[in-house]
Amino acid sequence: MRLSIRVFGVALLVGTLAVSGRCGDLSLDLTETPPPDPTAPAAPATPPAAPGLSTLPAPVIAQPCDSPSLPACTPSPFDGDCCTRPLLLGSLCGVRDQLAAHGITFNADTYQFYQGVATGGIHDVGDYSGRNDYFVNIDGEKLGLWKGFFITLHGETRYGDTVNGDTGAIIPVNTAELFPTARGSETALTGVKFTQALSENFVLFGGKLNMLDEFKMPFTGDRAIDGFWNLGMSFPVIVARTVPYSTLGAGAAILKDGAPIFTVMVLDTNNTPTTSGFNELFSNGVTIFANLTLPTKFFGLPGSQGVSGTFGTGNYNSLSPTAYFDPEQGLVITQEFVRDSWCVFYTGTQALWVDPCNPKREYGVFTNIGTADNGPSPISFAANVALYGSSPITNRPLDTFGIGYTFTRYSSPIRDFAPVLLPIGNDQAIELFYNFAVTPWFNVAPDLQVVFPAREETLPPNRESIDTALVLGIRAKINF
Repeated sequence: MRLSIRVFGVALLVGTLAVSGRCGDLSLDLTETPPPDPTAPAAPATPPAAPGLSTLPAPVIAQPCDSPSLPACTPSPFDGDCCTRPLLLGSLCGVRDQLAAHGITFNADTYQFYQGVATGGIHDVGDYSGRNDYFVNIDGEKLGLWKGFFITLHGETRYGDTVNGDTGAIIPVNTAELFPTARGSETALTGVKFTQALSENFVLFGGKLNMLDEFKMPFTGDRAIDGFWNLGMSFPVIVARTVPYSTLGAGAAILKDGAPIFTVMVLDTNNTPTTSGFNELFSNGVTIFANLTLPTKFFGLPGSQGVSGTFGTGNYNSLSPTAYFDPEQGLVITQEFVRDSWCVFYTGTQALWVDPCNPKREYGVFTNIGTADNGPSPISFAANVALYGSSPITNRPLDTFGIGYTFTRYSSPIRDFAPVLLPIGNDQAIELFYNFAVTPWFNVAPDLQVVFPAREETLPPNRESIDTALVLGIRAKINF
């Protein structure tokens, strides 16, 4: 397995460098294409929110060059040569431009993963997996409906196998391959979000909410699966009991300068990524989610300070699986249900460097610290801290990097249920990755994790100690 990891990594790295050599330095100032979800928060690892109209870039629509009424044609923002276009397929012969003129943008991404446990853990294995994401964004005003109305659709496919169960940790080491389901091949429509901006400072939203999409990485605005791999680094795991991955819900956000400062949501407690969710809507109570995030300017550099809380009114089993991980680690254990669960967490970000030539390029530190009830929440305390953001290398403006540490302490029902049969401690991990932009539409990211697993021994009858795991991986992403 170790040899296969080395061969795979070397082959992909050589291919990457070959293409990169042809493309040269990517000194581009790209905006996200297609336009981002108008209700996605500006800073990650902070609670979901809904920005306003001022955050929406106005797409430049290409004009036909042979039009007699136009003095000159406008180049398409989707076009360019292979090394500079933002999307692999470009404007699709003008189709993207024509649809954008009517308020419809679409995009598809594919991710390929190879990850293995090089040493330690439970099994010395390597696995291949992948996922596809499909996005459609609709601007209601351009479509002929009304001003301030937006629709965001998110479909996804996952396939392949992972080493999430082979490290001895309960927290998964590959977040992207947990959804829409953690195993097998599955395609689902996990996000159907409707947003209405009543003003530039207040928006309402609702529908089927993909909660992972609501948490963006700080400094870069990337999706959670484009940065760190470990779930403890890419998502506030303290909400695992009360916040489903994909569920029906609604909310409102107050904005300041286009960024959310206060958000409140009401969510169904049922996780329904592969169904509509209407048949079981509110059958197990609701979750109330609230967040307050205020921008800061310490040392003249941008940052934020936020506090969030959730309260779920459902009946929960402390040992039952969450949408993000399984506390039982595959065991079939039953325990009495407990009503209500809550959590509170703090999120802070502080830029340490901002490119004077391009303020969109920055890196800094972020942290997320949370606590929850000592059951039925499977986690009683969780924290992470990281250095993350755009690469400071001047001729690599599209690259990103991160190095961080995460700590997870499990609640008493998890640790004390079977201390002899299944001793559980704390999950800890150190992660380092570098996201190499070969072109604007093709990224390659090697990843290294040192995992200190919560599980101390494998299950009987052949009990063995579980040592610290070294997990290596490589991720390739193509944006079509």
